[in-house]
Amino acid sequence: MTDGRNFLDWLEQAQPPRPGFRRTRRPSQIPNVLSIGALRVVYQPIVDLRRNRIYAYEALVRSDSPHFQGPPALFNEAIRSQVCGALGRVVRELATSSCPDYPLFLNVHPNEFDEGWLVQPDDPIFSHDHPVYLEITESVPLSHFALCHSVLREIRSKGVSLAVDDLGAGYSNLKYIVDLQPEVVKLDRGLVAQAHRDERMQVLLRHIVRLCEELGARVVAEGIETREELEVVRAAGAHYGQGYFLARPTFPPPGISA
Repeated sequence: MTDGRNFLDWLEQAQPPRPGFRRTRRPSQIPNVLSIGALRVVYQPIVDLRRNRIYAYEALVRSDSPHFQGPPALFNEAIRSQVCGALGRVVRELATSSCPDYPLFLNVHPNEFDEGWLVQPDDPIFSHDHPVYLEITESVPLSHFALCHSVLREIRSKGVSLAVDDLGAGYSNLKYIVDLQPEVVKLDRGLVAQAHRDERMQVLLRHIVRLCEELGARVVAEGIETREELEVVRAAGAHYGQGYFLARPTFPPPGISA
């Protein structure tokens, strides 16, 4: 998919989902701006706070089309046209091909678990030369849980890892973390913002990090925007950090700016 051919042409020829999954249909409403050339990926580093070096990059999709003001609008249209899984596949292709030398965190929309693209043996997550973490939000509706768990079990048996995003964003279903057994948990910005001004929040951060460690997960503190926040999450024992203070999402993959 590096020759710039149209997204719809690729979808028409791509291997369909395996039997047992709801099949996608060719969309009638997604415009041609979803060609590969209208999509791009930017990268934000996930920094090892103990070694002060880049551990991985999170890949974030962007569209240059005026039809879509941000990734949510892009995926909403894909959901409406029943091609969310196929769009996710395109994003993973772009993400892995443009950053071959580092571990990658790749976001997965909950609706992608309704389709069979994630488990196709030729998916780029299975050929990347470094660890791949599929990142799902901690606020995924529990109605998706059974199917999500089944798909993840199959993917993880092939060496792909799991990161749960947004812990502390409002749902805080800790049993969800226990059941999924992610390798990485990402703390929501709400737990990090201004924590250096609140000793009780610092206590909470330390205990959350310790709990995640006891459950076998490493911790990424997201949304670090100041040096004070960086020092607080480091003191709390967070393994990794991510945020504008360390580097903004750009292409090509940036270094650490702090």
